[in-house]
Amino acid sequence: MSTITTEAAVFSYATLEQTWPEFEAKILTFLGRLGLADKALHCDHVALRVNSIAAADALKQAFSARGRIISDNQINGRTILIIELDKPLILGSFSIDCVELPYPGDTLYPQEGWEHIELVLPSTALDCDGLSQELAQLSPSLLPLLQGQTASLTEAPIKVKFSSPKGDKERLANPTIAFKQADVCIKIHPHSIKAVIASEHAEM
Repeated sequence: MSTITTEAAVFSYATLEQTWPEFEAKILTFLGRLGLADKALHCDHVALRVNSIAAADALKQAFSARGRIISDNQINGRTILIIELDKPLILGSFSIDCVELPYPGDTLYPQEGWEHIELVLPSTALDCDGLSQELAQLSPSLLPLLQGQTASLTEAPIKVKFSSPKGDKERLANPTIAFKQADVCIKIHPHSIKAVIASEHAEM
């Protein structure tokens, strides 16, 4: 099972390693379902979700031993760390060199561990409308979903969420489109997490 069900398991980096293959398989299947598997998009980071500060602290220590923290920022009132890994994680053809580790907020997640990946669709779009138009051009099969239509699938419906998360120090607009089906989530944004972090240090 991919769900991390015990407190001890949450604290274990080894458990994350053990659940990675199942997470990878689910992501790759969903990527194909969205028609994005062959679009040569870059996966700039993978995100975790935890429900306790103790779990976040333990994973911060584990990942810091395998890389370095390149961002410690406040987004929507909670701390989010970005760790650049010494050795990238491999997911299909993707080489992922950054991990997003948010500290818990008000949301209680039904499962902890690997939560989603984020893909970069290079774009100058400043909002989700502009990004949606470019994504629909890249993968026309996504147009109905982007327009709010429900996919007629026998499986769980695909949900689409539009957002524009921004850290306190960031100056680069990075609208985000999230596709979620059951416990699998893939997000699309125009700028890599490293570019967003670099914008924190840009002059006004």
